[in-house]
Amino acid sequence: MKQKVSVPFMLLGILFNVCLIAANLLETKVIQVFGITVTAGLLVFPISYIINDCIAEVWGFKKARLIIWSGFAMNFFVVALGLIAVALPAAPFWQGGVHFNFVFGMAPRIVVASLSAFLVGSFLNAYVMSRMKVASAGKHFSARAIWSTVVGETGDSLIFFPIAFGGVIVWNELLIMMGVQIVLKTMYEVVVLPITIRVVNTIKRVDGSDVYDEDISYNVLKIKEL
Repeated sequence: MKQKVSVPFMLLGILFNVCLIAANLLETKVIQVFGITVTAGLLVFPISYIINDCIAEVWGFKKARLIIWSGFAMNFFVVALGLIAVALPAAPFWQGGVHFNFVFGMAPRIVVASLSAFLVGSFLNAYVMSRMKVASAGKHFSARAIWSTVVGETGDSLIFFPIAFGGVIVWNELLIMMGVQIVLKTMYEVVVLPITIRVVNTIKRVDGSDVYDEDISYNVLKIKEL
């Protein structure tokens, strides 16, 4: 029997990929929110964790694993295309080279840091959601969503900042940046939690799915196991 994908799952998967790609591009701009300096990627990146929560909650870890790897592949694809475009010779009359290269000419260490941090953080998020759902018999969604985000964002920051900025930014500043990112992204999750709950409940009702991950493999490489 062939595996079928529901419309809600497909739409969330598309939005997940778009958010990740947009976050990588927006990371190139530094903004200030209430006096706190962050990257513009903060506007959209936490949404990917919220979608991760929804998918893990409704369809389970296996489907979340599929979406995470698809997000990684699409991110890698866009980054690779960007680097190729930067390497190609520009037309003599084109004046946007400096700005284009600034956005798409990501340094190799930033690419490695970003993609590695995404994988670690996303899988930690999905794993915590999955295990806590089974342990709580499906109760306390709010607590699961928040704690999975805390764990996922912590893992993401512990990977990204040392690889991306180690030796460039002093460690005291790095630790502060990591802490600020974790707190702000978790607060983002808390603020939109009422919307997340409504979305999850609606999808469960429309899709008729509410998976409990009992006796499954959490091996992140078993992509074909759906």
